[in-house]
Amino acid sequence: MNEKTLSTPHLHAVAAPNDGWKMLLYKEVLRFWRVAFQTIAAPVLTAVLYLMIFGHVLSNRVQVYPGVSYVAFLVPGLVMMSVLQNAFANSASSLVQSKIMGNLVFTLLTPLTGWHWFVAYVGAAIVRGLLVGLGVYLVTLLYAPPQAASVLWIAAFALLGAGLMGVLGLLAGLWADKFDQMAVFQNFIVMPMTFLAGVFYSIHSLPGLWQTLSHFNPFFYMIDGFRYGFFGVSDVSPWLSLAVAGGSFVAVSVVTLRLLKTGYKLRG
Repeated sequence: MNEKTLSTPHLHAVAAPNDGWKMLLYKEVLRFWRVAFQTIAAPVLTAVLYLMIFGHVLSNRVQVYPGVSYVAFLVPGLVMMSVLQNAFANSASSLVQSKIMGNLVFTLLTPLTGWHWFVAYVGAAIVRGLLVGLGVYLVTLLYAPPQAASVLWIAAFALLGAGLMGVLGLLAGLWADKFDQMAVFQNFIVMPMTFLAGVFYSIHSLPGLWQTLSHFNPFFYMIDGFRYGFFGVSDVSPWLSLAVAGGSFVAVSVVTLRLLKTGYKLRG
């Protein structure tokens, strides 16, 4: 009788992890949603300020694509920039904050696998990135008419971009033990690569050397492919952009999952 009493809870405990990632995902989404004014509204405001300033100054001086105003050209770049930056910030800041506050131990005590962590943290990052991107797009409709040459390309690059940056943020969160270490990723990798990816310009307007260097920036392919979904015009083939973005996602995911499996900087 005693053996049955002890074994039954044990069997239930083994089955629980299959759904455990859902609770972790819910926790991560709730974490940023509770402070939506800071995590969603503030980035939307920042992007709109970029649009107002650059659009006002350069709208009559720059035309990148025939028949496309400079303000309209800016919209996809600003939307994708917001998606990328906020997806990264969500997973990175969440993990580092848990380390600093000491509540990460409660997650470590659960029988969740590395895949569960990966899906929950990256999933929440995708949700936040897409929410901010959608907010930016809706507000920019006040300044430029809606355009969509291919909704499928728009959706594909939005999801892939948010996913890639969510994984990169998780990788940064695993490596960093405090916020100033996480800022190294943010300030020296994410921000420069984002601003040098063609958000405010076409790479064809750059000198030869900088054009060549831009082709080594995976962020460029995500923004260029995303912009193709709006106008049907891009600096490189959208299929090449999809291949580079997809390959980058797979490569970073493999490294991150390996670190999660080994408990890198998580278990002592």
